[in-house]
Amino acid sequence: MNSSTALYTLHERIWHWLQAAAMMLLILTGLAIHYPDRFPLLGSMANAIRWHSWMGFALILNAFLGIFYHLTAEKYHHFLPRMDDFTGAAVQQARFYLYGIFKGEKHPLETDPRRKLNSLQKITYLALLNVLLPYQIVTGVLMWGADRWPQLFDRAGGLWFLGPAHTLGSYLFLAFLIGHIYLATIGPSPWSHLRAMTVGQETPAPTEGD
Repeated sequence: MNSSTALYTLHERIWHWLQAAAMMLLILTGLAIHYPDRFPLLGSMANAIRWHSWMGFALILNAFLGIFYHLTAEKYHHFLPRMDDFTGAAVQQARFYLYGIFKGEKHPLETDPRRKLNSLQKITYLALLNVLLPYQIVTGVLMWGADRWPQLFDRAGGLWFLGPAHTLGSYLFLAFLIGHIYLATIGPSPWSHLRAMTVGQETPAPTEGD
């Protein structure tokens, strides 16, 4: 008989869903800003910009709360790649995603509370949290502060540079979100990873005789 494995604490689950909601709302309000005729969800561009700014600051606050939690609870090691994560383990994981998963092969990583992320996830989150997120925050805050710090805004390239730069970051986040949702369905069952991030426990795939 299979037993559930506790993977995520209540704080981790709340943080994840708040961050996911903020990212999705930022993408939607961003689309409403760029294409107001196609996404008239908020009534006007001014409303879309206002909501986009609020969601941006909510994401920043939640990100800092996440950093504080992972540092104080000493859970940051989950996100730190080892040397093997950039070489053999990464190749093995990529092979599984590109080939093994379609052949019904077993996942190369046995997920448990001590090791929640595979090598490619570690590398992705390392880039996402330490490069893309700060990049997006800086470009977004500079545009938000155009009227408050006009000299800094102009020195950073103005709207002609910051607008496309921020939009590029948004599309990279959208690509991550699409990939993240897809990979969330390839656990022991299509809903097992979603269940783990909702109730904190993941049920392994059934074995022979169950």
